[in-house]
Amino acid sequence: MTEASEQALKILRDESLFQWYLIPLLAFVVYVYAVEVERRNWSAVFAGLAFYGMDLFNETWNALVLHFTDRSAVWTTPGDTAYLIFVGLTIEISAMFAIAGVAFTKMLPADKRLRILGIPNRWLFAVVNAILCVFVEVLLNRADVLVWEYPWWNFPNIGLIVLLGYLPFMAVSFWVYDMEKIRDKIATVLVIYAVDLTAIILFAGLLGWI
Repeated sequence: MTEASEQALKILRDESLFQWYLIPLLAFVVYVYAVEVERRNWSAVFAGLAFYGMDLFNETWNALVLHFTDRSAVWTTPGDTAYLIFVGLTIEISAMFAIAGVAFTKMLPADKRLRILGIPNRWLFAVVNAILCVFVEVLLNRADVLVWEYPWWNFPNIGLIVLLGYLPFMAVSFWVYDMEKIRDKIATVLVIYAVDLTAIILFAGLLGWI
């Protein structure tokens, strides 16, 4: 098992790491959603929830990689944190993902059919934002706070990180955002979280694998 994996497992879901800055951080996440609810901007609300739900799915299978290889997850966050939810997900990162989907929808043109340079704007923004997020991850990796163990998921081989790490988040979030009916948005988000919660209850709660 890698040193990063051992460090992450040592602090995994350790409540003694709590720091008071988590309280205003949580308040900020609540505020972002409260503003959109006040505006009745349900598209942004459900797009944000879908984005976060997709991240939870990724973090779950990433943690399972560590369990089955007994070596390393695909990405690991063994550094300082106020709470490590999974081996690759700190509570600080979780808060960021919770509001990221809302923030990214703010960039979208009102006309979902608009093309920019001949490219459908939703796909253009999805790809550009995914690349931007991976650029930030490269910097975090260089700072040794985000560990990439496997060469196929490591600089300069960042294609998979774009395609599997972020592009699905963007695509699903924008898809939910553009749905015409609120009940379709709700149904889609419920399905995403049903899969997430089932996996978390099974693999973390019952089996203790992650």
